[in-house]
Amino acid sequence: MDLGLTGKVAVVPGATSGLGAAVVRGLAAEGAHVAFGGRRGELAAQQAAELPSAVGIGVDITEPDGPRSLIDAAAVFGPVDVLVLNGGGPAPGTAAEMSAEAAQDAVRLLLSAHIRLVEAVLPGMRERGWGRIVAIGSSGVQQPINGLAASNVGRGALAGYLKTLAGEVAADGVTANMVLPGRIETERLNSLNAAMAERRGVAADEVRDASRADIPAGRFGTPEEYAAAVVFLASAQASYITGEQLRCDGGLIRAH
Repeated sequence: MDLGLTGKVAVVPGATSGLGAAVVRGLAAEGAHVAFGGRRGELAAQQAAELPSAVGIGVDITEPDGPRSLIDAAAVFGPVDVLVLNGGGPAPGTAAEMSAEAAQDAVRLLLSAHIRLVEAVLPGMRERGWGRIVAIGSSGVQQPINGLAASNVGRGALAGYLKTLAGEVAADGVTANMVLPGRIETERLNSLNAAMAERRGVAADEVRDASRADIPAGRFGTPEEYAAAVVFLASAQASYITGEQLRCDGGLIRAH
């Protein structure tokens, strides 16, 4: 199936490792020009050199000029057609212990920075009658994850924003969706398991095994499996899918 991404210009922040990096590779494999970034600029440039048509820069999208610098990096290819929203996750913690300042930090990280990216590309997408906005979310949007209160708050806010936006721009040929990863084999998953093991005073392997046992598929997902879902929603073939939260979790979330 031709996904219609050849020659499209895509932007992916937070993309030097994990799910973001897998999405970059997936988009590049479909012929898209990809501008991506992360806090490790040298690594981003090195990874970009290994792809057919990409540019990688050092960027922190939570900084005031971060979103614009990433969009400007994409200008070498042309106007942005695909925007993937991604960033690091807040530190673990409970809701009872979360301060108002921590909640504000989560919103700044997971909502405000992404809105600035959308602001930069949405007018052009609407004018051209084609655009894809896909957010890397979390299963915590639909089933809050114990010990990740700040993430649940920030990503939930982003989900509400995107659902509202989807209805406002659908007639302009722009879609807005979110892909909710379950337990995907990444450095983030390993660090969260290690933190939980430390809190409980047990071995990391014990936490890992228990985590895997909760998944009906019987295994953790791969970044490539997750990226395939994002790439599809970014494609021409997904033009009638918008305002959705697609789970990629091996059946972890049982709710409808």
